[in-house]
Amino acid sequence: MPGTTTPADGSAVPADTTAAAAAAAAASAAWRHESAHVLATLVRMTRDVDLADDLAQEAMLAALQQWPVEGIPGNPAAWLVSVAKRRAIDHFRRSETRRRLVERLGETQPGVEDTDPTDHVDRVEDDVLRLVYLACHPVLPPDARAALTLRLVCGLTTTEIARAYLVKDATIGQRITRAKRLLVEQGVPFELPDRAERAGRLADVMRVVYLIFNEGYTATSGDAWMRPDLCLEALRLARMLAALEPTTAEVHGLVALLEIQASRTPARVGPDGEPVLLEDQDRSLWDGLLVGRGQAALGRAEALGQPAGPYVVQAAIAATHAQARRAEDTDWVRIARLYDLLARTAPSPVVEVNRAVAHGRAYGPDAGLAVLVPLERDPVLAASHLLPSVRGDLLASAGRPAEAAAAFLDAAALTRNESERRLLRRRAAELG
Repeated sequence: MPGTTTPADGSAVPADTTAAAAAAAAASAAWRHESAHVLATLVRMTRDVDLADDLAQEAMLAALQQWPVEGIPGNPAAWLVSVAKRRAIDHFRRSETRRRLVERLGETQPGVEDTDPTDHVDRVEDDVLRLVYLACHPVLPPDARAALTLRLVCGLTTTEIARAYLVKDATIGQRITRAKRLLVEQGVPFELPDRAERAGRLADVMRVVYLIFNEGYTATSGDAWMRPDLCLEALRLARMLAALEPTTAEVHGLVALLEIQASRTPARVGPDGEPVLLEDQDRSLWDGLLVGRGQAALGRAEALGQPAGPYVVQAAIAATHAQARRAEDTDWVRIARLYDLLARTAPSPVVEVNRAVAHGRAYGPDAGLAVLVPLERDPVLAASHLLPSVRGDLLASAGRPAEAAAAFLDAAALTRNESERRLLRRRAAELG
C-alpha cells in the first residue's frame, strides 16, 4: 500500500510515522553522543553558555522537524552545529548593540560556507576540554560546577541530575541557571587557563571527569545500565589532562583508574542486556589493551614519588582486581587495606560502603556488616540504593537469605535504573 510500511506483525504503519520515529532515534543518538562537542563549539562561537545551550536545544528541535522530511544527514553533529550557528547569527543581527558579534562569528571559521555543515565541527578536543574547565571555574560554587558539567558535558536532564544528587529538580535547575548567569556576568573567557590557573582548578576538573565516567559506567536512570559514550569521553579527557599535567601523579592515577575500569565494559552486560556483577564476569572478555594502558599509567604515577591520592589508591584497587584471572583469586586482603587507606585520604559514605564490601570479602560478611552500621542513618545514603544492595550481598554471604532478599527489594525500590532494578529483584527472588 502506498505511503505505508509493513512491520514484522503484518500491520500497516504510515511511512511518515516510521520516518519520524527513525529521525527521533537518530536525533536522540546524535545528542547523546555529540552534545558536549556541539555545546563546546557553540560556546566558543557565542562566548555565552546560556545562549549556546538554548541554540543547541533549538537545533535539536529543528532536527526532529526536518529529518523525517529531508532525511537523516551523514554527519548529524555537524548538522546540529550548522543550524545552531545560523540561528546565532540571526539572534545577533536582531540586536543592534551586539551587531559586531556577527562579524566575529563569520570569522570563527574563515572560508567555510554555512551550506557545508561537515566543516563546522573543528578543534573538538580543545573545545570540550575548555568546556570542562569553564564549568569548573572558581567563580562558581562547587555544587554548581558538578551540576553544570553533567548538564553541558554529559547531556543529562535536570531530573536525572537531581536524582544523582538526591535533591529536588528545582534545586538543580536553580544551580544550573545561576551558574550560567554567573559565567556571563563575570565575563569568564572560554579558554584553557594558563598553567597556574589550571593547577588551581585541576582537582575540580579531575572530579568532574570522574563524574562523567561514573555516569557512563552505571547510568543514573534509564533502561541501559551503561552509557559507553560517556566512558569514552571521560577517558579521552583524562588522557588529555595527563598530557597537560605530566608531572602530577593524581592525573596519571585518574587515567589508570578509568582505563582499567573501562576494560571490563564488554563483560558487564550479558547477551540479554542485563547487568553482570564483577564476581560473575567472564574475565577473558576484559580488554587486555586497556588493562595494560592502565597499569602503565599507574606505574607513571607511582614513579613520580608523590603521596598517594584517592585516584592513585583507587587505581591500585582496580589493578589488583585486574591481576586476578578468576574472581576467587582476588587478593581481597590487599583491597581491604587499600580501602582503609582511601577512607583516611578521601573519606566519604560511598567509600565506606565499598570498604564494607572489601572487608566482607577479606575477613567475612560480619566484618563487612560492621562497617555498614555507622552508615545506617547517614543522610547522604538515605535515598540511595547503594547501602541496601551491599547489605543484601553481605547478608546473603552470611547465610541470612530472608534478610538479604528484603534488602535487595529495598534497593530495587530506590534505584532509578531499570536494568539495575531488574537485577536486584532477580537476586531477591533467587533467595526465595
